[in-house]
Amino acid sequence: MTDDKTLLIVEDDPAFAPVLHRSFERRGYDVQSCDGLDSLRTLLDTAQPRYAVVDLKVVGGSGLECVKLLHAHDPAMKIVVLTGFASIATAVEAIKLGACHYLAKPSNTDDIEAAFGKIEGDAEVPLTQRQTSLKNLEWERIHETLAESDFNISETARRLGMHRRTLARKLEKRRLT
Repeated sequence: MTDDKTLLIVEDDPAFAPVLHRSFERRGYDVQSCDGLDSLRTLLDTAQPRYAVVDLKVVGGSGLECVKLLHAHDPAMKIVVLTGFASIATAVEAIKLGACHYLAKPSNTDDIEAAFGKIEGDAEVPLTQRQTSLKNLEWERIHETLAESDFNISETARRLGMHRRTLARKLEKRRLT
């Protein structure tokens, strides 16, 4: 890691954002925070962060849009997506848009800091023989469609051909935040 420890946190959870902010400050980072896409645009007018932590669900849009904006602002910035709504689809899109790593909540400051250092892929990661269950496939499809519809529950339900309340109940059952 370089000596330039400037960090931007894009997180809209009023309980989690200050905790993450303080934790990184204790580690010597110069931290700035915002809660969504519009406040991020304003902040980038003056800020030049070296690192960023972005939640997938933020005020005014998707965290994926934030990743795209941050990467366009500085392609060398190390961006970690941290989310309670992890899915393969959003992980792939986050990496394609410029994130260096993708972590599911709960993750702590140690995990995030380690992710900043893991820019290169690891070809030695063991492959598993475990097949994906039907429930996990359904969960992946729901989250893929959620991301495609900018986390609009009604539109996601329409695309999946299910009632909105049924989808809302499924999301409540497996809430990861």
